[in-house]
Amino acid sequence: MNTPHPFVLPPEDRVLSPYTGWTRAHWEAVADGLLAAVRPYRSPGGALITLPGRTSWSGERSDGLEGYARTFLLAALRAAGTAASGRPVPADLLEPYADGLRTGTAAPGTADPQSWPAVVDRGQAMVEAASVALALHLTKDQLWDRLDEGTRERAADWLAGALRHEPVDNNWWLFPVAVGTFLEAADRHTEQARAAIDRGLARIEQWYVGDGWYTDGAGRYFDHYNGWAMHLYPLLCAAVAGAPADPVRRERLREFLIGYGRLFDRTGAPLHQGRSLTYRFAAAAPLWLGALVDATPYPPGTTRRLASGVLRHFLDRGAARDGLLSLGWYGPDAATVQPYSGSASPYWAAKGFVGLLLPEQHEVWTAYESAGPAEHADPEPVLGLPGPGLLVHSGHGVARLVNHGADHQPVGPTAALDADDPLYARLAYSTMTGPTRGGDPADNHIGLVVAGRVTERGRIEPLGAGPGWAASAHSPTLDGQPVPGTRIVSVSVVRGPYEVRVHRVRAPAGTAVRESGWAPAPAAGEELCSSAAGLDAWVRTTSVHGTLTGAHGWERAAVGSAPHGTAFGERAELAVLEGTVATEPLVSVLALTWADATPTPAPQVSATASGVDVRWADGGLSRIRYEATERCSVTHEAGRPHAPTGV
Repeated sequence: MNTPHPFVLPPEDRVLSPYTGWTRAHWEAVADGLLAAVRPYRSPGGALITLPGRTSWSGERSDGLEGYARTFLLAALRAAGTAASGRPVPADLLEPYADGLRTGTAAPGTADPQSWPAVVDRGQAMVEAASVALALHLTKDQLWDRLDEGTRERAADWLAGALRHEPVDNNWWLFPVAVGTFLEAADRHTEQARAAIDRGLARIEQWYVGDGWYTDGAGRYFDHYNGWAMHLYPLLCAAVAGAPADPVRRERLREFLIGYGRLFDRTGAPLHQGRSLTYRFAAAAPLWLGALVDATPYPPGTTRRLASGVLRHFLDRGAARDGLLSLGWYGPDAATVQPYSGSASPYWAAKGFVGLLLPEQHEVWTAYESAGPAEHADPEPVLGLPGPGLLVHSGHGVARLVNHGADHQPVGPTAALDADDPLYARLAYSTMTGPTRGGDPADNHIGLVVAGRVTERGRIEPLGAGPGWAASAHSPTLDGQPVPGTRIVSVSVVRGPYEVRVHRVRAPAGTAVRESGWAPAPAAGEELCSSAAGLDAWVRTTSVHGTLTGAHGWERAAVGSAPHGTAFGERAELAVLEGTVATEPLVSVLALTWADATPTPAPQVSATASGVDVRWADGGLSRIRYEATERCSVTHEAGRPHAPTGV
C-alpha cells in the first residue's frame, strides 16, 4: 500500500485536537520513528550515521557526523521531554549516542575512519558541534555526567574548536554560542566559552532590523533562519542553562511571531521562501520556543495547532515515505536543495521538536486546538513590516508574503550582483505555490524586455511598509549589470484576497514590460487549466486558483508555461501581463485563493499620472500619491481605516 510514511501512530484525537487530530503522543511516535529509521546506517562505533543519497560538498565523513549530530539532537529533545514529564528515559535512546561520542572523539581530524572531522574555520563540523553541544546540554544528567572522564575531556576539547575558529559571517556565529553555553555548564574551557558567547551574540545584534527580524548576515537575507536560528539559539541555550530569558530578545521573538504565525495556511504548510527549505518542520521551532520562554502572542491551543499542522503537512505528503527524511520539499526534489546539503541535512528538522521540552502537563499539550491566524474568516489587518520590507498577507486559510525587502544580494561598494535567486527575489511568496525554476519564466515578477530577455530585480531597495502596503525600488539588471537609464518603483496595497501592484517604470518610451503572477502547479492526481482573454488571465489546479488582471496601462494578458514546475508539482503555468512604457503607472490586480473559496468582488482601480485610487469591495479606499523623485504616500479610508503613511 502506498502510505505517506511507515510510522506507527496512535489514534487521532479530534476532541482535543479538532484541526489536526494530533497530540503529544503523535510527536513522540514520529520522533521515535525517525530515530528508528536511521539505526541501520550507524557506523560500527556509532560515531557516523551515513544515510543513502547524495554527498555534500563537505564530504562523506562530514555527512556522517551530520547524521549523528542532528539525530542526536532529536533524541536529546525526546529524552529531555520525557524526563520533564516525570517518565523514565529508555536506556537505548541515548546509549548509541554515548558510544558515538567515545568513538568520534578518539582521534578527530585524523585518517581514523571512525573519528570526526576537526572543527576548523568555516567548516561544517562547527555546525554539527552546536547540535552535539545542545544535545549534551539537554541530556547532561542522563548522558554527559555518566561518561568516563577521558571521553568527557576529549569531547570537550573537540567542541572547543568551535570557540577559537572563524564561523561563516551569518547565523554561524550562534554555533559557538551553543557550544560555549554547554561548556560553561560542564566547567570546561570556561574563559574561551564566555568570550565566544559574548562575541556571537554581539555579532548578530548588528543584523537586527526591527519588527522581530534579523538579516542572516550582512545584506537583506530574510528567510526561515530568522526563526530557526537567530531567535532559537540565544533563547533556547539560555533556557537549557536555566538562565532567565533576555527581555529584549524575548520581546523580539514575540514581535516576530505576530507575523510569523500568520504564515501557515489551513493545511499546515509554512511559507515556501528562502534557502534550506529541506529542513521543513524546523519551521515549528520558533512557535514552540515562544511558549517555552513565555514570548508567544498566541493561545496554547493555537501554538499546538500551528506546530502539529506543519509536522503533519509534510509527513502526509511523503517527506519521510521510507522513514528517512528526503532532500526536498515533499518528496525528493533536487531543485529545492543547496550545494551544501547532504543526505542527513534534512534532520535539522529536529529543531521542530523543541515543543517536547514542555512537559506533557503543560497547557500547550492539554489545551484544545484553536484556529491558526490565517484560518480566520475575518483576519487581522495586513501586517506591514518596515524593517525587513515585507507584508504579511493572510486570511481564509491562505498565507502569502509580499516581498519589498529580501533579495539575497551581496553588499558593499564593489560587490557584484548575483543572478536573481528565485527563493528571494520574487514580488510575493505563498504556502501553496513555489517559485518557478531556472530556465522558466519568473513568477511574481516585473521586468523590462531587453533584446528578448526579461530583466531581473537585482538589489531591492525598500521604501517603506505599513498596514496594508509596502513599497520598493530597483534598477533592472541583465547579467548582473544595471540597464542604463532604467528604474522601477513598485507599491503593493492589499486587502482580502487581493493584492494591487502599482509600478512606475522609467525607461525609454515604448520599451516592453512584462509582469507575472502566481504559478500554481498540480499535485499528483490534480488537473491544471488556464485561460487568458483581454486583460484577464487565470491559472487553476484542482485546489489552487491564481488570477491576474491588468487594471491600468497594460495591453494584453497571456498564460506562460513553466515546464520545469515548482516544488509543488512537475509543471506549472503562470498568468502574464504585457505592455510598454508610458507616462502613467502600470497597475495590476492579483489573487491567490483555494479553489473552493467564496468569490470576492475585485477592487476597482482608477489611475492618473499623479496617483492611483483603489476602491475595495468592503467600501474601503486606498490612495497612492506620487511625490518628488521616488517618494509616494499611501492612505486608507473607510472599510478599515489606517493612519496616513508616507514612503
